[in-house]
Amino acid sequence: MSLTTITALEALSSMASYSAVIDARSPSEYALDRLPDARNWPSLNDEERARVGTIYKQESAFEARKIGGALVARNVSNHILAHCQDKDKNWKPLIYCWRGGKRSGSLALILGQIGFDVHLIEGGYKAFRAEMLKDLDRLATQFDYRVVCAPTGSGKTRLLHALQAQGAQVLDLEDLANHRSSVLGLVPGQVQPSQKQYDMRIWQALKTFDPARPVFVESESKKVGNVSIPECLISAIRAGRCLRLDLPLQARVALLLEDYDYFVKDAEFFCKRLDVLVPLRGRSVVEAWQQQAYAGQMNAVVEDLLTYHYDPSYLSSMQRNFTHYESAKVYALNAHSHPVFAALAQDLLANL
Repeated sequence: MSLTTITALEALSSMASYSAVIDARSPSEYALDRLPDARNWPSLNDEERARVGTIYKQESAFEARKIGGALVARNVSNHILAHCQDKDKNWKPLIYCWRGGKRSGSLALILGQIGFDVHLIEGGYKAFRAEMLKDLDRLATQFDYRVVCAPTGSGKTRLLHALQAQGAQVLDLEDLANHRSSVLGLVPGQVQPSQKQYDMRIWQALKTFDPARPVFVESESKKVGNVSIPECLISAIRAGRCLRLDLPLQARVALLLEDYDYFVKDAEFFCKRLDVLVPLRGRSVVEAWQQQAYAGQMNAVVEDLLTYHYDPSYLSSMQRNFTHYESAKVYALNAHSHPVFAALAQDLLANL
């Protein structure tokens, strides 16, 4: 038998050494948040967990453990049959559950008895998350952030993608959030992660970066859709050095129509999203935009959104939140094409 219990701190620094990370919690717990690259082998599914919990509360802990034990034994057997038959004796899994270790312990015990080199996280997910948040606080302050500032539609994300393609370290907070940040930033077909999973994704990204090299990031607001950038990170970013993009209004309109082409293709979806602006812009203004959108006049709507909604608050927000905004170098662009941003990325990296 080979079963080793390790602390959450040890797990934090050794995850790359394991063949697999296995989450023994229920599917709903796993969906809310999990360790990076973890696979879900639930010892109890959601319905079974609720059933055992009800018995525990209404009858007795002993009766609950009997039923739970039978269910866990069956589920662990199914996981071994489904996932372990092709594994050799060098397979080394890291296993965890919520906190107490009963669900993960059952799976770990049997895998260890088979002969696998099994490691179990003491304190489970809860302990790991606590250590991860401490490490996130530490990591967030280690980097030289280069903050790309510009009004909506100026190509901040395009520049980040161009920088990343040329080998730069890029923290794409919108991509990690499955959202484009603004009130119209919901991406069709994409579900945002929970706040806990967003924290985990950011930590996972930061720990891959080299502190000796700059990290490029957008000038985000604190919230990206329904999730928030951790306070330690947003404070560090706002203290970073800034660079400013200047793109003509019509080029910004064209860029947005390209990058948000799903709005152009689905006017009904776009108009439903515009409803969120009623408290800010008034019903009559929003309805006029919606009528234009249904009439195919997307250029006019986007130009109005930039002129009357996004741009008015942009400058004051940047001056208020980003320490080095006023001293930022301005890069005036005359077009919004991808080659233009690729050339700018090359210039930025050549002059670090």
